[in-house]
Amino acid sequence: MTERFRALALQTPCHAVNDCVDTAAARDAIRAAIDRIHAETVASIRTAGSDVRLVVLPEYVLTGPPLTESIPEWAERAALAPDGVEYQRLADIARDAGVYLAVNNYETDEHFPGLYFQACVLFGPDGTVRYRYRRLNSMWSVTPHDVLDRYLEVYGEESLFPVADTEIGRIAPIASEEILYPEVARCFAVRGAEIFAHSSSEVASALLSPKNIAKRARAIENSAYVVSANTAGVFGTALPPASGDGGSQIVDFRGTVLAAATQGPSMAANAEVDLAALRAFRRRVAMDNMLARQRFEVYAPTYAGRTIHPANSFTGVPDRGDFRRVQQSVIDRLAADGII
Repeated sequence: MTERFRALALQTPCHAVNDCVDTAAARDAIRAAIDRIHAETVASIRTAGSDVRLVVLPEYVLTGPPLTESIPEWAERAALAPDGVEYQRLADIARDAGVYLAVNNYETDEHFPGLYFQACVLFGPDGTVRYRYRRLNSMWSVTPHDVLDRYLEVYGEESLFPVADTEIGRIAPIASEEILYPEVARCFAVRGAEIFAHSSSEVASALLSPKNIAKRARAIENSAYVVSANTAGVFGTALPPASGDGGSQIVDFRGTVLAAATQGPSMAANAEVDLAALRAFRRRVAMDNMLARQRFEVYAPTYAGRTIHPANSFTGVPDRGDFRRVQQSVIDRLAADGII
């Protein structure tokens, strides 16, 4: 067990593939991005120190997000095959750098033809996959919850909240805006997670934005580290590219920001992770030992007795308008029930 090491939230640009002339051009752009990130990772570790053992990349950094593309169009253009060459080349980064590498991409699934999921994948230093997590809350992408019965039939309950037990601690993913959902982080924490690898592409601000508040809150609530990597701008769309640029950070288990990047490509968000201190903190009899003071039996009936966003919302391949219609129906029902 390596109890003290350095983690790096690598802030690197995203060059969107939406405007590529065809799928072949998009795939060329994805592979070029992997090559650039490979070089940046190795060079950043050379500067940050040989004790870097965990590197987190930003959300959808190889492709950017879908805009007007249909679900099948985006699956063809930008989603990676789990056994495809792009993932093999990402595994090479982990091997060459000798690190755990947390990535976030859109990916296909043979059991759900025509669809894609937004996936967080952790590669070990040997290049093997240590977890694969498909984002559960998304506004514009199908999630495992949207096809829950079939997803559980294929992958089982444990696939929903995977935690990697590694020699640098127990690592769990949080995808982008899921940092705003306390339940997601808590479900990982009660499975032992000590470090949250947060891949994000978010509006950067010097203010305490909702996500910046949430990073500290999730760290405090779960006595865990948050390693949060944001994009260094999203280029190739009509959105001003610096909207999602900067603020990558590492937060410790007390909610203290240990390191943060400003704007632009940067390896400044690197800091030491002290697992021994975290574990000692969790094992104290104290008011701030949040995990030891949870009373789940009191909360569980409220969750179990209320459906907000229903599971199995989609059969087949939805169009973009279906996501909006489902959410509107949820809002209408909550309003009728007097909840909102």
